[in-house]
Amino acid sequence: MKKYFICMLAGLSFSAGAEKLSIERIMASPALDGKAPRELQVAPDGKRVTFIQGKQNDYERYDLWEYHIESGETRLLFDADDLHSGDEQLSDEEKARRERMRVYGSGILSYQWSQDGTALLFPLGGDAYYYKLGDKKARQLLDTPEFETDVKLSPKGNYLSFIRNQNLFILDIASGEERQLTQEGGGNIKFAMAEFVAQEEMSRMTGYWWSPDESHIALTRVDESPVLEITRSEIYADEIKTITQRYPKAGTPNVLIDLGIMSVQSGKTRWLDLGENKDIYLARVAWNNDGSMLTYQWQSRNQQQLELRAVSVKDMTQSILVKENSPTWINLHDDLVFLKDNKHFIWASERDGYKHLYLYQLDGTLQKQLTAGSWIVDSIEAVDNTRRLVYFSGRKDTPLERHLYAVSFDGGEIDRISSRSGMHGVSFSKDASVYVDRFSTANTPPQVSLHSADGSMLTWLEQNAIDDAHPLHKYQDEWVAPTFGSIKADDGTDLYYRLYTPMDISSKRPVIVYLYGGPGAQMVTNGWGRRGLLVQHWVSKGYVVFTLDNRGSEARGKAFEDPLYQKMGHVEVDDQVAGVKFLRTLPYVDAQRIGVYGHSYGGYMALMTMFRANEYFQAGVAGAPVTDWRLYDTHYTERYMGNPNEVDKAYTDASVFPYAKDLKGDLLIYHGMADDNVLFTHSTKLYKHLQDLALPFEVMDYPGKKHSIRGKQTGIHLYHTITNFFDRHLQP
Repeated sequence: MKKYFICMLAGLSFSAGAEKLSIERIMASPALDGKAPRELQVAPDGKRVTFIQGKQNDYERYDLWEYHIESGETRLLFDADDLHSGDEQLSDEEKARRERMRVYGSGILSYQWSQDGTALLFPLGGDAYYYKLGDKKARQLLDTPEFETDVKLSPKGNYLSFIRNQNLFILDIASGEERQLTQEGGGNIKFAMAEFVAQEEMSRMTGYWWSPDESHIALTRVDESPVLEITRSEIYADEIKTITQRYPKAGTPNVLIDLGIMSVQSGKTRWLDLGENKDIYLARVAWNNDGSMLTYQWQSRNQQQLELRAVSVKDMTQSILVKENSPTWINLHDDLVFLKDNKHFIWASERDGYKHLYLYQLDGTLQKQLTAGSWIVDSIEAVDNTRRLVYFSGRKDTPLERHLYAVSFDGGEIDRISSRSGMHGVSFSKDASVYVDRFSTANTPPQVSLHSADGSMLTWLEQNAIDDAHPLHKYQDEWVAPTFGSIKADDGTDLYYRLYTPMDISSKRPVIVYLYGGPGAQMVTNGWGRRGLLVQHWVSKGYVVFTLDNRGSEARGKAFEDPLYQKMGHVEVDDQVAGVKFLRTLPYVDAQRIGVYGHSYGGYMALMTMFRANEYFQAGVAGAPVTDWRLYDTHYTERYMGNPNEVDKAYTDASVFPYAKDLKGDLLIYHGMADDNVLFTHSTKLYKHLQDLALPFEVMDYPGKKHSIRGKQTGIHLYHTITNFFDRHLQP
């Protein structure tokens, strides 16, 4: 279950000519966020920055652009419409991958630089395009009826690799010769592909990895035959599709997975010994710098043990470099970096209660802890081997903001590089000399700038200023800035909140508590997000809008997360009730008109608060909610709840069903009727249960929609449905 939450918009400088922000305008083009680019990369040669950007007349149709650093010129590299016209007919596999990756829209959605910075590769319309700098146009390398997925350039740029019909292929770019490297893929067998839970829960979207010298490819072999086969209906407007799907519900078998090292020249694969216990997870795979060693992260089924294992390519001998253990669970990360001296690597761990960086010798000997304190590292952003510096993003100053920092390989003092208060998302050049910063605050839509490694700004790539020409300008007189603060949980823990208050508080106002509540997510940050436009719409109607990050949320350290373990739906509800008690102290809040809204885990939380805290919440909207954790997938659910075959009572206590009888307020449930993540069954079971209890409730289901319920027109309908529900029952 990924993060279904978006930070809120907030106050900006005011100007004349205010206009009411409608739901229709929120979903229309041009995007009210402005035109800040996405997928920013500094080219390996350091001469240009590339990015994708939505069209002015359709913000969900993306083109590829570049900013040339020396000349300061920005130009369109490729217009998606010039390369591919008409609707993109996605394969089922690609639809699933995009849903898992939370990638939406059309056109050029991703791209890859060759390591020498001389060429670009980008998939489009199920095929692949290759552009050599200096050429007049891109060359289409794939033009087939099949929809190839997971398309990559090899490290030296000699090959294109991709998945077709559950097998791995490579194509020699110079000759155009295509080779099929695996032959047995099909049915339950998948080569070089990530299984469902790897994609959805581990953020591992691939099943193959090139060695740096292009001599080998590490690849997986996945056998889905042990996984429970379920039959579900995907209900569309004009048809019902019966889908047979391998879905690993909590407590049931996972796939069988193997990892091998294939010689690109011979095609021969040597399979690794992953151990006698086959009921494990393959979390991560990575090569060292010279390709002599392959590493993989082995995770136990209960996710309380993680081992970083190393394999010698020469003789296939294995060793364990790092062992991690936890009495609850271990969070996965992508922070493994091998240093150029081929003698050391940097690794992240939460062993002291907070995610920090550690320097190891290549044989697994711990050399030193590089960062420490009651705050977390988000991720390693770059390593400067010459200056012996690690650049990382983290929350050293406040958990509400993400900043860029640097620390020496020797540890010691940590320098903050980013200067402006807010959320920074950075992308470094290959040599770590410059970086692109995508910055925002609760009051500032995304701005993109280029910086030297010391933080000094070189130029704007997109200032995105709210001037007269900006689409958001006309709505600023009605804009409301949030306030941030904290309250205490019952154990004394600080809980951060964000509060939007209408301009007119001369009378008591209703409240919408907008929440997520689950692990791996943070709602309350000093950052910008599109769903905040809906919040501004609510505030303009007279609602107070309140968001609280309860215990279990991320960015606060492991001790803040652990109270969820085998107790989902309890501590989170207690903390949200503490938030409502705080709201009741505000003189402009009507304690008898408080609603709650959330999607996915937030939908589950909306149900649990309506059922278990019915004296505090009078109306609730639950979007695509989990209702019984036995129905959700293994890796996510067992991480936090344990195995239901061993702790059945914990699952019963965390289900919404024992508490549904206590519903007193008004309830709306909505769900996508083709949801393959939180299956539609979660809601239909609850519908039947509430009906059997003779408890009234409202329903809005969306034919053909997946978990995220995408689409501009659908979005308009959904936003109106939620808003109209609160209007009827809370009466702003």
